[in-house]
Amino acid sequence: MQIKAATAADLDELAELFGAYLGFYEVSKPQAQVRDFLAARLSNADSTILLARDDQRRALGFVQLYAFFASLALQSAWLLSDLYVSQQARRQGVGEALMNAARAHAEASGACGLQLETAKRNLPGQALYERLGYVRDEVFYTYWLELH
Repeated sequence: MQIKAATAADLDELAELFGAYLGFYEVSKPQAQVRDFLAARLSNADSTILLARDDQRRALGFVQLYAFFASLALQSAWLLSDLYVSQQARRQGVGEALMNAARAHAEASGACGLQLETAKRNLPGQALYERLGYVRDEVFYTYWLELH
């Protein structure tokens, strides 16, 4: 397995994986809109997307990271916004490899940490995160304000 930063050349396969990721969260978006969203992330370099491929160069999964500042720590950090592994590649260590690549990327940038959130029903994801040392926040709640 190989994990590298995604580029515009990866866009079609990445958009397919991202569409499946949205489907996991029961969000339906037109594939063209998904592709445009990812193309903008890549061209604007406002996120880092790491893409896992097998030895035959098939895309297996991705993780998307956004830089931010952890104000209470007075340091930079990364938001692990999206993680997805294709159905056929699950239970083969791809998710763990992507999580470890995200950690290595964050450490290399000098960040103080990685933050993520996941659905309450995503028990396999929660088990992976906790196995890798992530600690569930028991102090803060997450809120969302819909603007449109």
